[in-house]
Amino acid sequence: MVKQGRARSPFTKAVFWLGTLVGSMPLALPVLALSESVGPQGIDARRLHDAPYNLTGEKIAIGQVEIGRPSQFGLDKVAYENMPVAVRRVLLLDGWAVADEFVDGHAANVASVMISQDKSRTGVAPEAMLYSGAVGALDGTRSAQPEECLAAQSVASQNGGDVRAINFSFGEPLGRDPRSNPVLDGNALLTQCIDWSSRVHGALYVIAGNQGSGGIPIPTDNFNGINVAYSRQIDGLFTKIDFANLSSEPTTRSPRSLAPETNVGPRRSINLVAPGSNIELIDPDGQVRASSGTSFASPHVVGTIALLQQWVDRQFRAGTANWPIEGRHPMVMKAVLLNSADKLKDSGDGLRLGMTRTLLDTKNQTWVESDAYQDRAIPLHNELGTGHLNAYRAYQQLAPGAHGPEAAVPPVGWNYANLAKSSDATTQVHDYVFETPLQAGSYFSATLAWERVVELVDQNGNGLYDIGEAFQDQGLSNLNLYLMPADASDLAKSIWSSESEVDSVEHIFYQIPETGRYKLRVIYQQQVHDQPTQPYGLAWWAVPAP
Repeated sequence: MVKQGRARSPFTKAVFWLGTLVGSMPLALPVLALSESVGPQGIDARRLHDAPYNLTGEKIAIGQVEIGRPSQFGLDKVAYENMPVAVRRVLLLDGWAVADEFVDGHAANVASVMISQDKSRTGVAPEAMLYSGAVGALDGTRSAQPEECLAAQSVASQNGGDVRAINFSFGEPLGRDPRSNPVLDGNALLTQCIDWSSRVHGALYVIAGNQGSGGIPIPTDNFNGINVAYSRQIDGLFTKIDFANLSSEPTTRSPRSLAPETNVGPRRSINLVAPGSNIELIDPDGQVRASSGTSFASPHVVGTIALLQQWVDRQFRAGTANWPIEGRHPMVMKAVLLNSADKLKDSGDGLRLGMTRTLLDTKNQTWVESDAYQDRAIPLHNELGTGHLNAYRAYQQLAPGAHGPEAAVPPVGWNYANLAKSSDATTQVHDYVFETPLQAGSYFSATLAWERVVELVDQNGNGLYDIGEAFQDQGLSNLNLYLMPADASDLAKSIWSSESEVDSVEHIFYQIPETGRYKLRVIYQQQVHDQPTQPYGLAWWAVPAP
């Protein structure tokens, strides 16, 4: 998406990029932001590439949807053998790409963050298999959402239908949405398409958050994906939200839309922060440029998902205990990534969960100075989400494996489970009791994620979205999350809770008041859709008492 004077894609007027051009000539100066953003100054993914982890995204399929696409050797004249960015397949809508058509610098730049194999500018998951779908030339007088949905479905169907995450670094303005008086309520066609595809195809969609002067907020009003804001470096560390990001409650309106650039009601849009300022990127011809924007933050998240998915597959195939195939589920990935995000730098005693940075918002305030820390009904900071992406901490969050409520759980872990309303309409509860006491003064983090149910109105019965078809929102059920003394049953005795009535995420970040035994309680508060059960992903991180 393009904002604030940013160069628009040459073949579309309907969709906008989320990136700022810094330089398009080969870089002679030591601008090392891609190397730094993947390294310890950024998301700390490079250490996972090396022994003993050896996580590079190998054999994991990921995707991207753009208006254009990266180049591919053997198909496009601009590409050469041993390109540093080698995609697995390039697509156009629901078919194969045509030679030399819609090759685009922005798409190549985004792809390079994920899979670059350049030795000095290595991407987050250099051996992942990237399927890139182009929407192609569009009529700027109408919405492109049907074509974008078709391209997303095509990407999600690649690799035998096993694509684990899909990057969206573009969006649509409200002003071109065909609905009467459109608002960001999750019901734009493209937004519904993403929530439908996430549940049906099992792919976690990662969306570049709105920024700059706005005007391109669709599909940031999705429920089932991850929306990403971008950080910039302070003293070499990506630790400050960039001023170009729009929060969930922007104070300005876009010249492209009279509607506010915010979700309807109190629901917030930003889930996570990742590096996006002055990032080194690779063009379709292998040249290097620097650019900034949420366009380049979201692929850091997709690449991290590829690393985590490789670890899940390795453990599952080895038959390791507590490693079910459900570890691949998008809601497990979402809970793990959000729960392991950095908020407050640890002082070395582990009481801040080993976090590596203190993340600051545009007012130079931390997460614990926000309303999200003070209000049980608000799970997400309006600018920071749950914090800054940290790939190594995400690995640490995932590594202990799955642990269910049927037995005591370790201090760090995750689970995928289902809740259902009881026959007498009472609420079903899952209690996760910690096997050891938790340390007074330490921080505790837990994240619960579940999906909105969107169904395809499949007019021809072929099981696929076809242009002209629509989706139907079945609604988002309400789940709540409580931190309680282990022997308590009364919710009034909860230490803290996350009880949003509008979000598909609950998040607790709270300081343990006294050493003792605790538990997490998940409650199916309100059923909205007609599905027999409500699946969820849960991740937690606590500090055991010595």
